[in-house]
Amino acid sequence: MMTVAKRLGLAATTALVAGAVSAQTAIEDLEIVGAPTPGATGFQPAVTELARDLQWLDGFLMIIITMITLFVTGLLAWVALRYNARRNPEAATFTHHSMLEIAWTIVPIIILVFIGAFSLPILFKQQEIPEGDINITVTGNQWFWSYEYTDEDIFFESYMIGYNEGNLNAGIIAQLEEAGYSADEFRLATDNAVVVPVGATVVMTVTGGDVIHSWTIPSFGVKQDAVPGRFAQLWFNAEREGIYFGQCSELCGKDHAFMPITVKVVDPAIYEEWLITAKEQFPS
Repeated sequence: MMTVAKRLGLAATTALVAGAVSAQTAIEDLEIVGAPTPGATGFQPAVTELARDLQWLDGFLMIIITMITLFVTGLLAWVALRYNARRNPEAATFTHHSMLEIAWTIVPIIILVFIGAFSLPILFKQQEIPEGDINITVTGNQWFWSYEYTDEDIFFESYMIGYNEGNLNAGIIAQLEEAGYSADEFRLATDNAVVVPVGATVVMTVTGGDVIHSWTIPSFGVKQDAVPGRFAQLWFNAEREGIYFGQCSELCGKDHAFMPITVKVVDPAIYEEWLITAKEQFPS
């Protein structure tokens, strides 16, 4: 007969397996939120404070740029019409205009100071790294990424699904579907994804293993060069569950285009269950 201890042990094992399966199912069923869209020209959805700030700053600068462009275009049109040879047969002989020269020096300075008053706080927010709830070391390699969860003793490498097979085919589609993706995610999805909980502050220490790479997720508003021999940091706090894609953004060799990044943002409970499985699957 099975002893009480064995029954408890079997029950615990069953619960762990069930939890791991449910976590994996929940992760695979996530909605794809941050991904490039064919023919689109706008930003991907902003799911962090940093991304919202950057997208707001872009719109703010676009207004200023548009106003300057219209003003300069208007001046050019006015000069062309007012001072052409037919309307102004006798050319002026003056060589400078002191007040005008002072104006076109001071006004751009004022505009730049005005822009800086809004852009510098956003830059400082990016560069002032907070204390992380989760700390991950990211290493760019030719042509894959490696990740180490330094507080959890987890280490894994992340390759593009179908990297060794070239063009999309039935075999790659089967691999994508097995991992919870579709053919539309070819060259975006990776075999192993970074998994983080929603609402957590994630600090990534980024470096390069061979040449310069660059780690970025547009929806998070983060981008950091991975330079060999140097350690740089970025941070984000994702506010929405889902799957987010990025690409190496620094030309790093012949397979630069086949070095995607996948981040999955999950419920904290699902993340804790994933950690249990990941520690067994990816021990550092």
